[in-house]
Amino acid sequence: MYPEDLKYTKEHEWVRVVGNKAIVGITEFAQDQLGDVVFIELPEVGEKVKQFESFGTIESVKAVSDLYAPVSGEVIKVNDALEDEPERVNKDPYGEGWMLEIEIKNPAELNNLISAKEYEAYIKDQAK
Repeated sequence: MYPEDLKYTKEHEWVRVVGNKAIVGITEFAQDQLGDVVFIELPEVGEKVKQFESFGTIESVKAVSDLYAPVSGEVIKVNDALEDEPERVNKDPYGEGWMLEIEIKNPAELNNLISAKEYEAYIKDQAK
């Protein structure tokens, strides 16, 4: 259910590392908890983000939630398709529902993230 090749935050974001870039989105669990996503506010290309600080918001029929950066760096790409089709996050959170790409400033920050198994255990623990 949670791809093994990704790293995760306890705020329910995932990151796929490709060289010095981090592709970011929210997890299957997060989109399921939110319900139907109706709007996403993302940063502009060129903006700087800091690990575990908010970079935007996601709005669903149930709630508005902050989105948190899994790593620090500069936003180099944003998934503009989400502006017109925010539901992509619900349909394909690990594929077409990706949100942004960050040029990683400090690769050591990746050590602050958790594995798929650790994330799954964290979700089960939170449900208790």
